[in-house]
Amino acid sequence: MREVTIRDSLSGERKLVDQDREVGIYACGPTVYSRIHIGNARPFVIFSLLSGFLRDEGYRTRLVINVTDINDKIYTAAKAAGISSAQLATEMTDAYIADTDRLGIGRPDAEPLATATMPGIVGLIADLIAGGHAYESGGDVYFRVRSFPDYGKLSNRQTEDMDQGEESGSDQLKEEPLDFALWKGHKEGEDTSWDSPWGRGRPGWHIECSAMAEAELGESFAIHGGGSDLVFPHHENEIAQSEAARGTPLARIWMHNGMIETDSAKMSKSDGNIFQLSEALDRFGPETVVAYLISGHYRQPLAFSEEVLEASSARLARYRNFLRGQPSDAEPDEVSGAAEEAFRDALAEDFNTPAALAVVSDLMAAANRGESEGAGPVVGRMLGMLGLGSLAEADDISGPDAEALSLLDERQAAREARDFARADEIRERLGELGWEVRDSADGATLKPGGP
Repeated sequence: MREVTIRDSLSGERKLVDQDREVGIYACGPTVYSRIHIGNARPFVIFSLLSGFLRDEGYRTRLVINVTDINDKIYTAAKAAGISSAQLATEMTDAYIADTDRLGIGRPDAEPLATATMPGIVGLIADLIAGGHAYESGGDVYFRVRSFPDYGKLSNRQTEDMDQGEESGSDQLKEEPLDFALWKGHKEGEDTSWDSPWGRGRPGWHIECSAMAEAELGESFAIHGGGSDLVFPHHENEIAQSEAARGTPLARIWMHNGMIETDSAKMSKSDGNIFQLSEALDRFGPETVVAYLISGHYRQPLAFSEEVLEASSARLARYRNFLRGQPSDAEPDEVSGAAEEAFRDALAEDFNTPAALAVVSDLMAAANRGESEGAGPVVGRMLGMLGLGSLAEADDISGPDAEALSLLDERQAAREARDFARADEIRERLGELGWEVRDSADGATLKPGGP
């Protein structure tokens, strides 16, 4: 078990991951008001692969990625779609799971829903009120920010810059503009609400994650992660409410991934700058998407374009061609063994996936020069730790049969008719038959894959 360090966003320092107890990792998942975009997939991939690497090194890990299925955006999107917010949240949660399943890197150990954590949410709010850190006003409950002296320690923002955004509530109900909502009283047009000691309503966004994290990992755990756009207000508010209620640090390490950017603008659903994960998977395949998402250091922004996905696809072709030319039963030699150690060292130093990929390329080059005869299995093992293990699988499956080809034609007709639900059903059926659909400008093709 080697020492693993992660750069802590709170202190700005590298911190050791504790080897002596379970490594609980909580990463903020999507708000399910629409299908997720490729930017939402980055934390899913990063924290899934980090958890897998730690486990491979001998750490005891537990990865939790939540689903926010109560939110203002869900109410708004459901109303526009003419369906209930519960139906929309369920449909989009199912789509999120289906889309991330297709990445082929497994699922988290737990995926709690905010709607299933209501008793814990209400209990945490009640504890904050009892401790003088929160107050009820007009059916809402607000966190009293000035009751927590360390507020702002994660984001390092000045008080005048702390706009609570969508969670600000009604200013006339708050003691101070800084305070943020823990519970929101039921409002006209909202079709779901829950009972509480303060009347029917629903939780605020931030308290949901604090309660879900505590329920799954306890009052204090190893790593709290998410996108850098969540530092303020979401993670700042999580720290305040959890630590005010429990008197212990919420997480020992805060870990934030950079945003996916197009034309130097953060990709987000609200800005309309979207490239859906399902579309990227259809057109480029899961290996290309995963390779793209780990091509830059997790802390840095990642430029997005079709060209960079095509470049990732080309890199994968080189990996695949190399593996096809190597004996699968070769024993590791001194060169390949040293490369695997360097690969693991790169991941152990702030999960540096670009450096790890560079080791893979160097070992392939050494093997091509005749300097290593045992590189094939080692390259396959290293790619497997990066979610790319399928590249080493044998490609000896016969072509699609008449049923699969007929389904492919039917799917194309459904897409042309914009019946995307039917197209997705057909894709899932093809997956059950062992075929993965690849869409391109030249039309759809079938590649061995599926369950």
